[in-house]
Amino acid sequence: MATPSRVVGTAQSRLDGPAKVTGAAKYAAEFTAPDLAHGVVVSSAIAKGRITAIDTSAAEAVPGVIKVFTHENRPRTAWLDYNYRDQVAPPGSPFRALNGPEIVYGGQPVALVVAESFELARYGATLVRIAYAEDVPNTDLEKNREAAYVPPKKRSGIKPPPDPRGDAAGAFEAAPIRLRQEYKQAIEHHNPMEPHASTVVYEGEGKLTIHDKIQGVNNTQGYVCSVFGLKPDDVRVITPYVGGGFGSGLRPQYQLYLAVSAALDLKRSVRVVLTRDQMFTFGYRPETYQTVALGADEDGRLQALTHDAVAGTSTFEDYQEAVVNWSGLLYHCPNVTLDYKLAKIDTYTPADMRAPGAVTGIFALESAMDELAYATGIDPLELRLRNYAERDEGEGKDFTSKALRAAYQQGAARFGWSRRKAEPRAMRDGRELVGWGMATGVWEAMMMQSSASATLTPDGRLDVACSTADLGTGTYTILAQIGADALGLPLDHVTTRLGDTALPEAPLAGGSWTAASSGAAVQAACRKVAETLFGYARGLPESPLANADLAHVTFAEGEIRLQADPSRKVSIAEAMRAGGVDRVEATGSVKPDMLTTTRYAAYTHSAVFAEVKVDEELGVVRVTRVVSAIAAGRILNLKTARSQILGGVVMGIGAALEEESMLDHSLGLFMNHNLGEYHVPVNADIHDIEVIFVDEPDDKVSPLGVKGLGEIGIVGTAAAVANAVYHATGKRIRDLPITIDKIIG
Repeated sequence: MATPSRVVGTAQSRLDGPAKVTGAAKYAAEFTAPDLAHGVVVSSAIAKGRITAIDTSAAEAVPGVIKVFTHENRPRTAWLDYNYRDQVAPPGSPFRALNGPEIVYGGQPVALVVAESFELARYGATLVRIAYAEDVPNTDLEKNREAAYVPPKKRSGIKPPPDPRGDAAGAFEAAPIRLRQEYKQAIEHHNPMEPHASTVVYEGEGKLTIHDKIQGVNNTQGYVCSVFGLKPDDVRVITPYVGGGFGSGLRPQYQLYLAVSAALDLKRSVRVVLTRDQMFTFGYRPETYQTVALGADEDGRLQALTHDAVAGTSTFEDYQEAVVNWSGLLYHCPNVTLDYKLAKIDTYTPADMRAPGAVTGIFALESAMDELAYATGIDPLELRLRNYAERDEGEGKDFTSKALRAAYQQGAARFGWSRRKAEPRAMRDGRELVGWGMATGVWEAMMMQSSASATLTPDGRLDVACSTADLGTGTYTILAQIGADALGLPLDHVTTRLGDTALPEAPLAGGSWTAASSGAAVQAACRKVAETLFGYARGLPESPLANADLAHVTFAEGEIRLQADPSRKVSIAEAMRAGGVDRVEATGSVKPDMLTTTRYAAYTHSAVFAEVKVDEELGVVRVTRVVSAIAAGRILNLKTARSQILGGVVMGIGAALEEESMLDHSLGLFMNHNLGEYHVPVNADIHDIEVIFVDEPDDKVSPLGVKGLGEIGIVGTAAAVANAVYHATGKRIRDLPITIDKIIG
């Protein structure tokens, strides 16, 4: 069956856009119920110790306060750690809210006040009195580096560093050009626009409908069923819209546990919404120390590479991400040793944050490559081309495709890289020093097992559906585009439904795999619909398609047409009448091809070019231009794809210059736990960003040839900015973020 692309690959506006800008889109805290009660969390004032006394009497005396939940009266839940593990949990003992008097991190929830209104619950929360026996918190990663360890149990889905190849130590000592430097990435918090919230609607007889801030409704459902001993049929999770996540919504957070506990105990609906301050009381991008050593010959060709990292994790889970692995695959080098360790500190467990591991590891590697470029006197772009990897040497696999060389060339041409003066401090604009820097980005292209449904009606209307989430990435739109092209329908005849456990199961929305996974499932479901419909069309008396087969027809404009003679055709309505049905429904399921994943490595790549202007006296840095050239396989929607890269670049600029969660180690608490003091880029910080998508056909990575775009835009951006700052100022800053004090200090 021919399915020519009519809308796939074009620039289409978001189908969910009007609902979002008019307020019609409902988020987790906006669903209601007739008997809805409101819960407010009381957070621990200390980072380590235990509760010695808790007095809730004043709060409970307030008219309208229903109950105050603490560790002393919490409802009974599952006993084993296993029951609290969600789909992406790292090894260890998952955090349990109100589980006991012990305080294991700052801001830990210690009580939930439930009342008839939010205002009453908030007031009641101020009346809860808690006494603590405080211990000295241990939150300084630098002081714990000597105690770092290789995690004994690996996190599912996260590859440990590959085995060493060659003799990196010996080759480094023999190399004529050597450099070894340390790089540091600060803690960052996700800060999505929508705070985390859970509205639990009590349906009676233990049945729940849950609206949760989550990037995968099936993860919430599985967690709730496991922790509270409920049946999946009794727990429906509906989250049609997510106001940003960046990974913070991959795991169920503690407000869900508290809301469900209260709803089951009180036998009424309960909503719990975290404050912006409380958004700093769970996962974050971990602080990481890295040491990169590069050995090269006089021509800049790598002879040795070592990359060691120590990252922080909580005392109760071993959070892991791929930080150093990228150094083993991005460049050709015969001698490579990579090492990744953890050190425990008294904080909550870190969490996946947009391009987890890659943002951190690539900053160090690409900064080191820039330093090598200056050490050898070779242009930074030329240095990368001389060390270009034609295959994944870390795993010994060929790539499904790799158009990074084209990304380098097109990005450099658009940026005007050839006009760059090599020496630092050689370019200026009035009182500002001008710097140009570049870096490479890489992210794994993944596909997950996924299912979707497709339902076609005689009027040519198509409904496609699966349980995945749209975080603002454009999933509603691209799935509709795929369905429209698969059955030859106008885009406005296709409706997409997402975020409901009643729909066919799809994976969590994360890792840049949604388009490849759920997109392929929608395509598979639509193909089944086409096969059924074509069978009906052939069964018509004297059917013009009687002797045709599916491979020789085209679906277009509500009709099934013979490719060789389009005048021989059957309409959708005629085919359904012939079949005696008023709709055609099908479910399609896909999964990765194991033979392909065994033989090939699949990655997206980017070439990022950045211009900064630095006030020579004040040290203020402005990122005035960025060109991001992306090699990501097939692009489904040029408009939403560009938006994904723009958002990633903005976050990369934030990581480079602004974002840092500051711990007071004497208290063990984050000090800047609000958007007034945790700085993120605003409109005034962002100037020209240009996105280029280079052509990269790929018939192996996924059925659609899609690689994914959610992560690649941020990877490499911070390194490009840091390298530009060096080119402008002659000062190498290896500690993110690059703030004014580090420039003028």
